[in-house]
Amino acid sequence: MKPPTAPLRDRVLVWLLPMSWTLALGMWGLSRQDSVWRDEAATWQVAQRSTPEIWNMLGNVDVVHGCYYLFMHGLFEYFGPSTTTLRLPSVLATGVAAVCVAVIGKRLAGIWVGLAGGLAFGLLPAVQFYLQEGRPYALVAAGAGVSTLLLVTALQGRARLPHWFAYGGTVLACGLLNWLSLMILPAHLITLLWTRATHRVSIRWGTASAAATTCVLPLVLFSHGQSVQVSWIPPLTWHMLIGPAILLLIGGVGAALDRPRARQLSIAAVGLPLLALPQLGLVGLSLIQPLFLDRYILFSLLGLALLIGSSIGSAIQAASPRFPRASTWILPAVVALAMIALLPQSLAKRSPASRVDDVLAAASEVRSMKEPGNAVLFIPSARRDTKSVSPNAFAGLRDIALTQSPGKSGTLKGVEAEPERIRTAMLAQQRILLISDASQVARPVTAKRDRLKSSVLATYFTVVADEHVRGRRVTAYERRAPTL
Repeated sequence: MKPPTAPLRDRVLVWLLPMSWTLALGMWGLSRQDSVWRDEAATWQVAQRSTPEIWNMLGNVDVVHGCYYLFMHGLFEYFGPSTTTLRLPSVLATGVAAVCVAVIGKRLAGIWVGLAGGLAFGLLPAVQFYLQEGRPYALVAAGAGVSTLLLVTALQGRARLPHWFAYGGTVLACGLLNWLSLMILPAHLITLLWTRATHRVSIRWGTASAAATTCVLPLVLFSHGQSVQVSWIPPLTWHMLIGPAILLLIGGVGAALDRPRARQLSIAAVGLPLLALPQLGLVGLSLIQPLFLDRYILFSLLGLALLIGSSIGSAIQAASPRFPRASTWILPAVVALAMIALLPQSLAKRSPASRVDDVLAAASEVRSMKEPGNAVLFIPSARRDTKSVSPNAFAGLRDIALTQSPGKSGTLKGVEAEPERIRTAMLAQQRILLISDASQVARPVTAKRDRLKSSVLATYFTVVADEHVRGRRVTAYERRAPTL
């Protein structure tokens, strides 16, 4: 029989250990050697704009991330722009998600399952990647964890009306951060059907879900008009399904070990739909429009962590009758072995090379390469994010193609002049710095303005310096002497 302090100790452990573990993983190498890549650069530059400028931009581009940008704007205003301010919300959110996994696991299958699932969540490779990302995906995972915990509370008969307001509000908040998170609702519906929830619970869930979906629907419809933003995502191919298939296989093993039964609220009843429905739903959507990126459904890995916790818990339960002392070391041993096995990946994800480029490294190169009176160009114009994030590095440089800044134009890359005006401006320069993508990640130049920039530089200028740095390229051109 457990001593009276055991329940309190278990409650503390199930909160403290997963949170501390996940925060430690998140704070480890948080700055990534002071690097910021292009996706985070979008957050950085928008967060530094005024609120009216952000609202103006959302009417043209990136409305799907509008609430996140406004949230980060508040943080940047209060704490100042830095890689810590940029990424710490994701670290904290992932810690919340891990605690939700642990609490759900403990309630449904005991302390060992809860701790195993909570500790496993932060170790998952995809989670380690977005754990330190200045984007909204970890925040959505935290919201998904909270809403799933609220659902489990309701199915255990412990929910009152305020719980359903909290559930609907959490689903709404996640939907405003990324409306694809609404795919958690079909997963929760499967859990309700699996456990044959009471009529009262089903009605209240349906009402809360419908209210949240209705509030998010205007964002879904409006963002459809900005779908050109995701036109770069490649069409779905069979090899892209290998990863989801492996995740579902691992989850299926965990569900089988849980020995699920109809009408029974179990790890399998909660975790398997939470893992499978978003994965399958994104595949289905990608057959209509290419959208298959794992970050959009990062929250589905909450289900995987629960099912992994169930597998480890089953091993502990099987070993404890014969080896009561040794069984208590199974979880620490598994976590240690997983940490060792994943160490190369963990180190790689905390290096600048884990991302496609580094805006700050390119800005540093500009600072050392520029000379008084130089002009600057960007190919493509989206590489102007280097200037938007580090304007001091471009002090004294004239952006000769730009007619309206990103902030004033309500865009991420600004508005450039007509090609002939750009050509005239270029021919009036003696030295031009070009910021572009490094050759290994560069895409073919297709825009008319960019083709003209490249042509004029090749015809009338000579390369005098060329540096490739962390996925970006900074090239200095000098005007050739006219031939007689």
